[in-house]
Amino acid sequence: MIASVRGTVLRVGISDVVIEVGGVGLIVVCPPQTALALRQGQDATLQTSLVVREESLSLYGFEDDEQRGIFEAVQTVSGIGPRIALAMLATLTPDQIRRAIAQEDIGALTKVSGIGRKGAERLTLELRDRLAPPSPASPGSTTGGWESMVRDGLESLGWSRREAEAAVLAVAPEAGDEPDVAGLLRAALRSLDRR
Repeated sequence: MIASVRGTVLRVGISDVVIEVGGVGLIVVCPPQTALALRQGQDATLQTSLVVREESLSLYGFEDDEQRGIFEAVQTVSGIGPRIALAMLATLTPDQIRRAIAQEDIGALTKVSGIGRKGAERLTLELRDRLAPPSPASPGSTTGGWESMVRDGLESLGWSRREAEAAVLAVAPEAGDEPDVAGLLRAALRSLDRR
């Protein structure tokens, strides 16, 4: 198990980064908000989870142990793999996930791409007693700051501030009530490519 990586950020993508550790560039798949917070050339430390499959080894990175713990816990549920676990963290904070599971809030869980009603019910049934309780404070949705995450992501990929602002404005109508940061970033990149 690789518990964490620390090194220089060589490349930042929409949902992954390359971090140089001891002369080796490691691709680390991250929630979009984690990847977009990093800058090329800076030193970074990520908590990691290594997922071993027959055909691949994939390293997933997180800001803290709490995110990593949720990522690993939700994968113990039948039908939930790393892709959906990552989508959960891209859509909801760890505390919002714990709250949705504790309160059996199927609606909140089905907002995650790839989770239907049955999957949400399975999550609440299997994890209700295994996750730490949510904090008493009820934080608002983290999706409200999608504009800055998309703008920062575009700038980290080499676009100017002006170009990034224009792309954010171009995709704003697609955001809706529950913005998908990774999807909006892809749409913004497509809008920039058309220019």
